[in-house]
Amino acid sequence: MDNHHAHESQGGSTEIGREALIPNPALRPLTFLIGTWRTEGTHPKVPDRTFHGRTSFAWHQGGAFLIAHSEIDEPEVPSGVAIFGSDDVAKQLFMIYFDERGVSRKYDVTVGENEMTWRRDNPEFSQWMTTRAEPGGDRMTSTGQLSEKGGPWQDDLSLIYMRADPA
Repeated sequence: MDNHHAHESQGGSTEIGREALIPNPALRPLTFLIGTWRTEGTHPKVPDRTFHGRTSFAWHQGGAFLIAHSEIDEPEVPSGVAIFGSDDVAKQLFMIYFDERGVSRKYDVTVGENEMTWRRDNPEFSQWMTTRAEPGGDRMTSTGQLSEKGGPWQDDLSLIYMRADPA
């Protein structure tokens, strides 16, 4: 028995599957998101209101995934968590989202230079949002739209991200 397996068999704390806790090269274009951000936003369904919150993006499981946590102080916008991953054969990125309402959704993700768009097309609820980093990397903007029950596309939450931690 080699030392690695001997250590595990003696009740050690070796993490199962630790060899896979490595950076996922397909997610590298999302590096511009990494950090903790203060957010301010608006939503057309709640006029004359500014939403304040925080979002963090961090590598998860050694970079195998990217995880995002978001919260908005005002109750009209739910706090949520999202995990980004990839399918290397299909050459696609995905985001799995879950929020405090119990809402769970899968989005397709596309990336450009310092830009990411997530999109979901569903007859009941479709939605997209694009996040772009501004030059310097300390500010990002997000804009998006939604469509309910196959209706027309309408403006959705817009956010400005201001870096809250050193780059």
